[in-house]
Amino acid sequence: MERRDFLVGAGTLGMANLMGHSNAIAGTGYFVPPEEGPHQRTFMQWPINRRVHPDPVFLDMSQQTIADIANIIADFEPVTMLAAAQDHRSARAKLSADVELWDIPTEDLWCRDAGPIFVVDGAGKMAISHIQFNGWGEKQINRRDSQVAKRVAEHLGLDLLRTGLHGEAGGIEQDGHGLLMAHESSWVNDNRNPGMSRAQIEQRLLSAYGADRMIWTDGVRGEDITDYHIDSLARFTGPSRVLINLPDLPDMTDPFHAAAIETHDKLIEEGLNVEVIPEPHFRRVKSFDFVASYANYYVCNGAVLAAEFGDRETDQIARDALSRHYPGREIVTLNVDLLGEMGGGIHCATQQMPAL
Repeated sequence: MERRDFLVGAGTLGMANLMGHSNAIAGTGYFVPPEEGPHQRTFMQWPINRRVHPDPVFLDMSQQTIADIANIIADFEPVTMLAAAQDHRSARAKLSADVELWDIPTEDLWCRDAGPIFVVDGAGKMAISHIQFNGWGEKQINRRDSQVAKRVAEHLGLDLLRTGLHGEAGGIEQDGHGLLMAHESSWVNDNRNPGMSRAQIEQRLLSAYGADRMIWTDGVRGEDITDYHIDSLARFTGPSRVLINLPDLPDMTDPFHAAAIETHDKLIEEGLNVEVIPEPHFRRVKSFDFVASYANYYVCNGAVLAAEFGDRETDQIARDALSRHYPGREIVTLNVDLLGEMGGGIHCATQQMPAL
């Protein structure tokens, strides 16, 4: 199953399970550090479920792509791959010896969305701020993936701080210095948070991330499984500094193009320092719903992993921009077209654990 498909699976957790919780993280002093800060490790998830990936060839290719990303990151920092114990042998055949395997069952590979959101406080304590994953609004099976964050917390002996929200970390960007940005379509949506106003959701997100300001734009509802996650469009690269991926010639009849331009203009209006990089003009995959996002990169200790799409000019523009925004880091580009076909990218497949 591709993330842009609307094939609904049978998730085990209903949306009502957490809606009654008050915000348990408020006033704790916890916050999510900047993604570009030092990491203890990277978490990833092993794709395995045949209902999600019914084509065995495609599943094998998905696993190899995830293994390739994990093996590269492991050259720079520790990597932990989450997978059920019975899947470790097949996973190990593709993973380098530097990648650690934990017995935490998974279905799909999107660790940014299903995985733990780590928070720290000024005293050096760590916890997990828990936004409940529900398969992007019960659009995909999530019996295992909806439990990943909880099981990581148990494995590490960390407190799980419930936020009372359903959603995904890929649907929000944070600069680690008090500012958040998101598309309303991924949050103010009855498939995640029924009956909650934008103001209520904003208050909980600010508390969940230890932030004090949030920028919203409309986004796009119902056109892809994520309801337009912002991390495939715009990324914070420092305090109030953004790198955004836009088409050179936007088609304003395309809802994604129109929403992207609106987001760009709103960020400028809010006083942020915004740099634009173009989407590729030419790419290997021609499918109209292919996600060709240079913005969906991952920053790890000493490196930035980013996609290349086969357009020599725009691939180089993206590399140069990442070098400017992350000086001193090695820029590693790789072919992850398979993730783009599934509606995501490298950032979607990774989740950082900050160093204390």
